[in-house]
Amino acid sequence: MSYELIFLINTFSSFFMTGLIWTVQRVHYPSFHFVGTDNFSAFQHHHVHSIDKIVIPVMVAEITSSFGLAWISGWFSLNAAGFYIVILIWAATGLFSVPAHSKLEKTKDKEAIKKLVSTNWIRTVLWTSKSGISAWILWSLVT
Repeated sequence: MSYELIFLINTFSSFFMTGLIWTVQRVHYPSFHFVGTDNFSAFQHHHVHSIDKIVIPVMVAEITSSFGLAWISGWFSLNAAGFYIVILIWAATGLFSVPAHSKLEKTKDKEAIKKLVSTNWIRTVLWTSKSGISAWILWSLVT
């Protein structure tokens, strides 16, 4: 597979996830506060199992292509920095988002929602940074 194709897959997945995470951060997660207690578990279950179908393939494409770019470009390149950021995103997802969602599948917990929103800023900033690196590299390729 060519560098260009790997870079295209990586840039698309990073830009896609950045747009999605900003929507989740500013609209979707805060709206959890407005869902009633009676149907919150069903809502949470629907959210997790619906968004996973979108997020998991794109995140896998991003981490795989990020690894490929770091491998091709070298472990001290801008592409490698992007790969390291993606690893941090996965770590934040596993350490903060997954446990909060698991807790929320059992019951509506206002503190868990607040923690989900506040810790999700980590992923929002990281994905925005990752997209910035991709944009910088893209700009340098076309100029």
